[in-house]
Amino acid sequence: MVQVAPRPDEFIPILGMLTGIVTVLVIGFAVVRVAQSQIGQAIARRIQGKNAQDPDLREEVFALRDEVANLERRLADSEERLDFAERLLADPTKPVRP
Repeated sequence: MVQVAPRPDEFIPILGMLTGIVTVLVIGFAVVRVAQSQIGQAIARRIQGKNAQDPDLREEVFALRDEVANLERRLADSEERLDFAERLLADPTKPVRP
């Protein structure tokens, strides 16, 4: 019985299918691992809307917003003081009005 070597054009479709199967399995494994991680759980809670009902998180968000508003006021005050100091240093003989 004479064996004939397979032609390369017979292997290409088989290798393409195997590559596709391996790629799908790797991507599927990665998706499952991410879904089981803390990131996946956070995404699931966000989709379900459970974080919006958590009173501790809501209070923390309100506290952070108040702190940001306070910092914005302090920054505006510092900018005004800096402008005043720049005007004073620019012409020390001229009276400067605050």
